This record gives sequence, C-alpha cells and structure tokens, in this order.
Amino acid sequence: MHIYYQAFPSLDKANEDGLLAMGGDLSIDTLVSAYAQGIFPWFNDDQPILWWSPDPRLVLFPSQMKISRSLRKNLRNRFTVTCNKAFEEVVESCALRGDTEKNKDAGTWITEEMHDAYVSLHSENYAHSVEVWQDGELVGGLYGLALGQVFFGESMFSHVADASKVALAYLCEHLNIKGFELIDCQVESQHLLSLGAKNIARDDFVGYLSCIDIQQATMDFSTNFPSCIKK
Repeated sequence: MHIYYQAFPSLDKANEDGLLAMGGDLSIDTLVSAYAQGIFPWFNDDQPILWWSPDPRLVLFPSQMKISRSLRKNLRNRFTVTCNKAFEEVVESCALRGDTEKNKDAGTWITEEMHDAYVSLHSENYAHSVEVWQDGELVGGLYGLALGQVFFGESMFSHVADASKVALAYLCEHLNIKGFELIDCQVESQHLLSLGAKNIARDDFVGYLSCIDIQQATMDFSTNFPSCIKK
C-alpha cells in the first residue's frame, strides 16, 4: 500500500517527559509516519491519543543483549519459538498483563483502538510478533514494527519464567541475521537495562532512522527465522 506521509511537530518541541503532541488518529499512514520520525503513541483509555519522543531514548543493539546462564539453558531446550504465527494473540496477551514500565497501574495502555491499529499494521507487513510456546501453549512473546533497519519494540509478556527474554533473544538473533541496527525500547526500564539496553541521545537515535523508506514494508521479515540459538 502507499503510505501518505503525516507531519508531526519538530522533536525539540517535546516537553521534558517526551510528550510531543496529542490528538490525531491511529491510521496506518499516521503510525508509520510517526515511527519513522522517532515518535510513538502511548495513552490510556480515558485520554486523547498522546505522541511521545523522549530524550534520551532507550535502545538495544541486537548483538549486545546479555544472556544469563539460566536463560542460555532455556534457549537450548525448553521452548519452541516462532515469528508471525500468532500476532493477534500476542497483542491480546500483552494487553491482559498491562505493561509494568509504561503503566504502573493494573490496567493496560493497549486499548481496543490500539489493538486494532497494530493488527492492521501487521496485515500490511509493518508489524511483527515473536511467539514462545511450551507444550503447544503460547507462554510468552513480543511485538513491534520493522522499518528500515530498526525494530520498534512495543510490548512483551510472559506466562512462565524467562519466556519474554527468550522471545527477545530470538528477535536479536534474527535481527542480526537480517542486518538490523537496533531495537527501539522507547523508555527506560530496569528490566531492559539488565538485558543490555542503553540510553542514547534522541538526536543519535533519529540518525538511525534517516534511511527508512516508509513505502517499503519489511515483506520478508519472518523468513529464515532461527530454529534455535547456539549460546
């Protein structure tokens, strides 16, 4: 599909918390344009759509994820991991658990409107999921957008210990294979910092976005997804 570019205010207009703008919609055009400019939506059900571009920006370079001894063991023999096999179920599971870093309350920022928007992005090959299975049951996963050589992480969940970490490890391995430069983790999280994420200046982050072509969905994202990781 053709994406109609949507302009946002200059990033230096964001306040100290990173809030840049409010209002608008969650159409594919708006969302793809926003991410390509270093902006993401984050709001609760009782709020207007809020658009954020924090400085600094938390990122994870795929080759720099820290793998603990226990996680290394689980990578070898505990789970089955897939890509884009259960996208909507992953989003629903993330919504049910809430997001402890973005929302300290028991609720979720993944509203029905957000859910539908990311399912639409997935249908156009912009959004992707990684699923972690145990005995045929979905027990963990994550989802986000792939634009250019950047994966914009949105949320993850675990029903059993280490399941979301396994999803992230497989994603990093896959992104290394595909030549991606980094994962956008958006806002600081002690959990992600412990896994190797780091803060970089917003200007440096935007530099990684300069080669994004918003008309080009990553059509082959799920091909050659690793069947195992030798860690």
